Amino acid sequence: MKYNTLSLGFATLAIAVASPVQAQVGSPEDLAGRFGARPTVLDISLSPSGTQIAYITSDNATTEILYVVDLNGEGEPRALTSLSEDNAEMTQCDWANEVWLVCELVAYARVDGRVPINYTRMLSVATDGSDPNLLTSSRSLRSYGVMQDGGSVLSLDIEGEENRILMTRQFLEESSLGTRLANEESGLGVEMVDVTRNRRRTVEDPDEYAVRYVADEHGEIRVKVRRPRDISGRLTGDTLYFYRTPDSSRWNAFSGDLSGFNPVAVSAEENVAYGFQTLDGYRALYRVTLDENADSELVLARDDVDVDGLMRIGRQQRVVGVSYATEKRQIAYLDEDLGNLAGRLQAALPGSPLISIVDASSDEQTLLIYAGSDVDPGMYYLLERANNALSPLLPTRDHLEGMEMAPMTPVEFPAADGTMIPGYLTLPLNSEGAMPAVVMPHGGPGARDYWGFDWMVQFFAARGYAVLQPNFRGSSGYGEAWFGRNGFQQWEVAVGDVNDAGRWLVSEGIADPERLGIVGWSYGGYAALQSQVLDPQLYQAVVAIAPVTDLEQVVEEARDYTNYQVVRRFVGDGPHVEEGSPANHADRFEAPVLLFHGTTDMNVGNFQSRRMEDRLEAAGRTVQYVEYEGFDHYLDHGQVRGNMLLAIDTFLTEHLAE
Repeated sequence: MKYNTLSLGFATLAIAVASPVQAQVGSPEDLAGRFGARPTVLDISLSPSGTQIAYITSDNATTEILYVVDLNGEGEPRALTSLSEDNAEMTQCDWANEVWLVCELVAYARVDGRVPINYTRMLSVATDGSDPNLLTSSRSLRSYGVMQDGGSVLSLDIEGEENRILMTRQFLEESSLGTRLANEESGLGVEMVDVTRNRRRTVEDPDEYAVRYVADEHGEIRVKVRRPRDISGRLTGDTLYFYRTPDSSRWNAFSGDLSGFNPVAVSAEENVAYGFQTLDGYRALYRVTLDENADSELVLARDDVDVDGLMRIGRQQRVVGVSYATEKRQIAYLDEDLGNLAGRLQAALPGSPLISIVDASSDEQTLLIYAGSDVDPGMYYLLERANNALSPLLPTRDHLEGMEMAPMTPVEFPAADGTMIPGYLTLPLNSEGAMPAVVMPHGGPGARDYWGFDWMVQFFAARGYAVLQPNFRGSSGYGEAWFGRNGFQQWEVAVGDVNDAGRWLVSEGIADPERLGIVGWSYGGYAALQSQVLDPQLYQAVVAIAPVTDLEQVVEEARDYTNYQVVRRFVGDGPHVEEGSPANHADRFEAPVLLFHGTTDMNVGNFQSRRMEDRLEAAGRTVQYVEYEGFDHYLDHGQVRGNMLLAIDTFLTEHLAE
């Protein structure tokens, strides 16, 4: 692997780059395979010295491989370990020091062969070839319950503690029969763990209601989050936040005006917690002093969108900025130097991409940078601040290099009641006149679409479809009023906005009304199906991936889990449950339907698609159902996604042809 270093002048920050090569339009099979492929870089991190990077890639199927690259050497990747389990995935790795990395694995299992769960495990992996260590504590045979939470890293850099990190631990109560050494406490605690030998000691006793802890830059636990349960062990829906003053072990509650404050980071230097709280219906960033006064100071708020992200860098996870999304993602830097640097990078790189600081060396003089846009899947760079040298490292999707992408344009369209709905419109390159089009509502419903590269959108554009992604009412990010009672309880508003997106495409002359389809995933799949209930003649083809089809069954599916009451309240009670379930109204469908679902979907059970298929067939409607054995909600497998894209393309071609 070779790196071409580019010198960045402080005055102009100009970069000379070669013109991109436009690929020839490929066959549907080729395009489906390339756009459906897993990203080349699944995760990437920078060592404390800034001289090594570690990244996770895959075989485009179920195997993840962890590589390390010595940037001062030959620059050739060296594989450290891999994971090839069908039901497990290596998701991220961070550097504990120059030799050891700490990696998270996420896996799927069934409790008692019946109840599906996800669980995590933590490993330490050495660059010197040593065998990996399991950092998650072993479950005793005397333990009650299942250890789902394998721990999360709170601090990689503890003063005076070489090779040690802070990790949470899920403690399980143990049977005391025949022993005096059984653990009688349960809940989430914190341990200091040696990554080289897996030795551990408890630094924070378990709390049965704790779900999260936050450490400061010195490795001191300063914040705790608790979610109480009722007598049946189910979450009540309440969340309580606590903090510690310096040099104290006593927990104090954020109360009164701060009862809704959600702390996410702590600065020992400032003795403050950074967190989010609602202001005039929008999420805003505050900092609160961690002392007896608990003084609150507004850092950033807006009156149009939520402030929703905190930007932290380096070993101490220093807070350097806050982000929000209007038409595009924006970062308001609290560190002026980094803000200036990001602005100069954005101006110098081709296409003015969005810039993110992914990681930093201990001294923050070497930065790992990501740059990407709607027409650029993204590139990782190494930036040496001492000499302003920028070196390209790895593309996020090398299988798409050289392909010209279709621009994504922020738009607004009117809903039936006159409300202007924001969204994103992507037109095929060199397109003119009315064309086949797809409305693509997002998942959630507590989510929204963003400006940037989208592999499904670009596939449809490459196949000649206009794509409109509406951020309908019920989407998150636009404040409490826009979210309303959520897209299930107010499904008529949310799905009405989605249908109005299709009508707008037609009224603007963008879409041929006889060649208009709708494609959605998760809640988006629900909206695609429910669009037929409101207006059966609007769309000529409906594609739903992992959709909700029966709201009552959403609640029933949660019955075996601690969040049952939370889900029940979210879905709500009343006529909307029956009226808002597309499986109950199969007789209203006129458009053909194509369904996809994985059999190990933890978000939406595959029985939801099976029920929809059964109801549509019973009503004499046209339906196809593709089920992927052993795959979850995200179908994160290159061949599976490629197969799905090709099947959708065939389906749309059949039903939206001229």
